[in-house]
Amino acid sequence: MRRARSRSQVTLSFFAFSAAAAFVLVTVVDPYSGATASPYFQVAGASDRFNGEAAQTLLVASTVENPISVDGYTVNEPPPPPPPKPVVPASTGASAAGTPDPGSAQAYAYGAVASRGWGVDQYNCLVSLWNKESGWRVNAANSSSGAYGIPQSLPGSKMASAGSDWQTNAGTQIEWGLGYISGRYGTPCGAWGHSVDVGWY
Repeated sequence: MRRARSRSQVTLSFFAFSAAAAFVLVTVVDPYSGATASPYFQVAGASDRFNGEAAQTLLVASTVENPISVDGYTVNEPPPPPPPKPVVPASTGASAAGTPDPGSAQAYAYGAVASRGWGVDQYNCLVSLWNKESGWRVNAANSSSGAYGIPQSLPGSKMASAGSDWQTNAGTQIEWGLGYISGRYGTPCGAWGHSVDVGWY
């Protein structure tokens, strides 16, 4: 009667078969996987020849700093590039408005423009825009369209959202006008550019 093989013998046989198969497969797939470092391999050094061949030289054409030597080759890294030049925004076409008179509507607008994080270029555009629209007069009224005030709100009663004194208060009109410009054109220069192109904003 034949004796049954024990579980440990089966496991050991399976492990031995798997290891042998893995070794054969690795050798077939990657014959260099078992390669080890050879003591006979040499890198071209101070002598400029290797196995009778001239050593290669790599030269990077540029102003050099920080030379690096790796395996007998010298690589010269170029210096870091200069910092980028500042970007100068395109001309807005608005002339410089100058310093506004203290207490004037333009002085109020100057502060309101700055409080929104906009620069002097945006103030210059705003001055040009509202010079054209109303001459910065609080009571400027367009009889044909019904536009009113410094920003020429159409109708003027829209400015009531900024304050009940919208008919007489330059600050209320300016705040409303800057909110309108920001929402519709992004900046005073955006509104001024539209006004130059089509005649209104």
